[in-house]
Amino acid sequence: MSKINKNQARLRRQRRVRAKVKGTAERPRLSVFRSLDHIYAQVIDDEAGRTVCAASDADVKKAGIKEAGGRKAKVAEAFAVGQIVAERAKKAGIESVVYDRNGFAYTGRVAALADGAREGGLKF
Repeated sequence: MSKINKNQARLRRQRRVRAKVKGTAERPRLSVFRSLDHIYAQVIDDEAGRTVCAASDADVKKAGIKEAGGRKAKVAEAFAVGQIVAERAKKAGIESVVYDRNGFAYTGRVAALADGAREGGLKF
């Protein structure tokens, strides 16, 4: 399967899930985007059409977090991004979110980000 077809298949999965998963003010959507080098997370209120908070691996590098906990480097960064976005969401008064993996498989960095957010105190 070529890269174009893989991306088209991911976008199809993304549209299918997005039709059902909506973020509200009480329970916003935690959306994840994973590229080859980076990972990004946003907490989005779809009703108001605004991003409540966000985090990326650049925030992890700025904070100087290097604790891997037996994980590989990118997976450890994703876990730390989950913790940072959970901390920022808690400051914004958000306890519970809907997880939107954006069409990506729930393994590796996508799962590590979710685990980090759960450890940070968010409920899915």
